[in-house]
Amino acid sequence: MNTYIALMNLTEQGVKTMKDSLSRSDRGRALMKRLGGRIKDYYMTMGEYDFVVVFECPSDEAMAQFLLAVGAWGAIRSNTLKAFTKPQYTRILKGLAALEKPAPARRRKR
Repeated sequence: MNTYIALMNLTEQGVKTMKDSLSRSDRGRALMKRLGGRIKDYYMTMGEYDFVVVFECPSDEAMAQFLLAVGAWGAIRSNTLKAFTKPQYTRILKGLAALEKPAPARRRKR
């Protein structure tokens, strides 16, 4: 499962319909479940973003579908980050060693 972090802001419409926020959140959870993922953590925040949401989703395509569908509801805009778990990060770092070795010289065909 891939991990994504969405930094979300309410649109003007989202602020006007804030009382519907919890039902939109439930609707979002149901949609994510239909796409094979889940909302792992959900926070209302103070500062630059109104909400921070952590998702687990099976693919970039499924996550993009979710974000486009929820964005079409008109209440939020998001900046979404793909996150890497510690085991994934470890594999990425181990792969760097192979990149540090010079590539073998290629022989020219005549």
